[in-house]
Amino acid sequence: MLKIKVALKSGFMAGLITLIASPAFARSISMKEGGTALWIFLIVGAIIILLQLIPALILFFSFIGTTTTMVFKNGKGVREEVFLQEAEPVKVKK
Repeated sequence: MLKIKVALKSGFMAGLITLIASPAFARSISMKEGGTALWIFLIVGAIIILLQLIPALILFFSFIGTTTTMVFKNGKGVREEVFLQEAEPVKVKK
């Protein structure tokens, strides 16, 4: 019984999404009388979406930098940068 109920809900949702995504239904939506609030909503939404590009670009270029460092540097040079050569004792003044 539960499986039938879940299947019916899934089918109903898929049907509604298909109806909303169809071009015939999309043509009936008119933004002619939307008003100022609609345009403010659209502009603020676009700004929020575009602001998400900043951390995405930082992560992308960080990934590119890490990948190119691993590919184009020989193994010895990378090891020298990562590991300390020799630990030296530090004199403490009393």
